[in-house]
Amino acid sequence: MIDIKFLRENPDIVKENIKKKFQDYKLPLVDEVIEFDKKFRESTLKGDELRSQRNSLSSQIGMLMKNGKKDEAENIKKQVQEINKKLEENEKLEAEYSNEIKERMMKIPNIIDDSVPIGEDDSHNVEIEKFGKPIVPDYEIPYHTDIMERLSGIDLDAARRVAGNGFYYLMGNIARLHSAVITYARDFMINKGFTYCIPPFMIHGDVVNGVMSFEEMDAMMYKIEGEDLYLIGTSEHSMIGKFKGQILDKKNIPYTMTSYSPCFRKEKGAHGIEERGIYRIHQFEKQEMIVVCEPEDSWNWYDKLWSYTVELFRSMDIPVRTLECCSGDLADLKAKSCDVEAWSPRQKKYFEVGSCSNLTDAQARRLGIRIKGEKGNYFAHTLNNTVVAPPRMLIALLENHYNPDGSVDIPEVLWPYMGGIKKLEK
Repeated sequence: MIDIKFLRENPDIVKENIKKKFQDYKLPLVDEVIEFDKKFRESTLKGDELRSQRNSLSSQIGMLMKNGKKDEAENIKKQVQEINKKLEENEKLEAEYSNEIKERMMKIPNIIDDSVPIGEDDSHNVEIEKFGKPIVPDYEIPYHTDIMERLSGIDLDAARRVAGNGFYYLMGNIARLHSAVITYARDFMINKGFTYCIPPFMIHGDVVNGVMSFEEMDAMMYKIEGEDLYLIGTSEHSMIGKFKGQILDKKNIPYTMTSYSPCFRKEKGAHGIEERGIYRIHQFEKQEMIVVCEPEDSWNWYDKLWSYTVELFRSMDIPVRTLECCSGDLADLKAKSCDVEAWSPRQKKYFEVGSCSNLTDAQARRLGIRIKGEKGNYFAHTLNNTVVAPPRMLIALLENHYNPDGSVDIPEVLWPYMGGIKKLEK
């Protein structure tokens, strides 16, 4: 959510930003906010005037009663009662205008950074840099679930019987490899100075509304029936929610945290749940990182965060590239975002394995996360980034380390987490 003062003073900039995100249907929201804001401030001023009148009259009642002027005192009491009625009506209007403003402000996208390329969808995303040489071997790389099945590492049929499409049973050393990647990623981030955390896997609706747009919530979140609880789609939601409504001590900034969690997603409106694969699924596990920092430090942290993901993948000998997300591909709260994509030798192209985002103060403003400064409190900046999501990481690892005989080499950094196993074989 952007600053209403900024919108009030720069409506044209806000409208231009909406156009850059190809959301022209939201343009009327700006004028509507300005109109309701004007009414709200007028009603607030009127309320202050009424309270001032009431206080002035109320102060006279005691003196009149003391001097035996009961009739005059009763007359003033009646005036005070009338003012109270007007105040009650006025406060209802204030609440109504405030709700109308908030409802619209929550739909207006964050101001994107000047460096963001303009484009309507992800086809306009721009490659930034490649890391490692993408190799296509002279032998066929099977589909990732075929590799897993040959290694007795996955059971999709049983998962379909138990839960339907979009779920899986990982078995044996494939399951162990999955856990090894998560544990290695945890230690990798701890060594970067991040605090490890296992957060709640369910959050209240007000936290959901604070961390994402309504459109994202509808497309992603599973709600617990009869409860004000949602299953998290990523641990970033509960990690940022940890700071909801808090005034943070400046000396403790920045907060740098890395978290493990299962993630649950409806994938509504996505490209479809695969029956065979584990690329797009309803349930997976992930290691995440978040930062809550000073506004002037957020862009420095942004570059650090995505570079950590690149470093992690390269430590496992997986070629990757970074991709700048265009304006139309940015979620409403994001000011800038880049994807990390891993090389698929089977498909001969890169595919997304992580995403890094700077939300500036948009998330903090919705959640009320402020820093206590010498000259007053101000909103923090928040960032998030995927360390690793093993289902997709497994695809990249299996394909890039697949051998002609059907075995898979395990990257050296994972050996200690695999009990010394260096190769997966039938």
